[in-house]
Amino acid sequence: MATWVKHFPLQIKAAALQPLDPVAPVFRWAGSKRKTLPTLASYWRPSYGRYVEPFAGSAALFFWLQPERALLGDINDDLIAAYHVIRDRPDDVHGAVSSIERSERVYYRVRRRNPERLGAFARAVRFVYLNRHCFNGIYRTNLAGRFNVPYGHTRTGTIPPVEDFRRVARLLGRARLKAGDFGSTLRVVKQGDFVYLDPPYAVESRRVFRQYDRREFSTRDLDRLSQHIENIHRKGAWFVMSYADCGEARRLFVHWVTRRIRVRRHIAGFASGRRVTTELLVTNIDR
Repeated sequence: MATWVKHFPLQIKAAALQPLDPVAPVFRWAGSKRKTLPTLASYWRPSYGRYVEPFAGSAALFFWLQPERALLGDINDDLIAAYHVIRDRPDDVHGAVSSIERSERVYYRVRRRNPERLGAFARAVRFVYLNRHCFNGIYRTNLAGRFNVPYGHTRTGTIPPVEDFRRVARLLGRARLKAGDFGSTLRVVKQGDFVYLDPPYAVESRRVFRQYDRREFSTRDLDRLSQHIENIHRKGAWFVMSYADCGEARRLFVHWVTRRIRVRRHIAGFASGRRVTTELLVTNIDR
């Protein structure tokens, strides 16, 4: 890593920020950081120029912080398209999703529909319905790019109230939504931005869920991400990244400020398989 990194500390005094009016995401998402939001929020300051998140997913931190300006990106085209529709027609999306019967039979019928043959609104409704009723909020596709997660036989898939859709829509109105690889989002980061990164975990030593679509996040992507982080710092922007506490991360991010936190993973399908583990927070903010 270039030596300038060591001579450009970004220091702030941080304290956990409590949202004035908490807004819950409308999507369930594997690997969501809801349990660690107070810790992540402690790195944020309203004086930052813009909030940027290239692996948006459920965007839980964005909805917690409620920044005035934001850029939300994700490689999942259907997710970003759904956010566009929810932003513009929250009541209609809620009404349409709520009108679809929740049952295993209907779930697989909806899943079989080809989203490429649907209009933008119907495609968004399908996406929300499958997300709320699939197994454990996982997004996964086969090699052909077709969503293939089974039905979830739990009560956690209820549809949020319409007011949640409205509040999410109002906040999405503050954000630019961008579908694409994380690099396309990070290339437009500028001085004063705050970037939160929550990439899939590419860990060779143990099995970690990382395939959110047919384009699996790999260790090569991790190397590329490390280069983007250097560029973020060079531009005078701030970043915080959540990542698995593993050898790959400790090797690549040794020059940054790191912090270990304890988290409970929620990928496993049953409570007995959900364990407490550690993750790394990697940042250029020296508190």
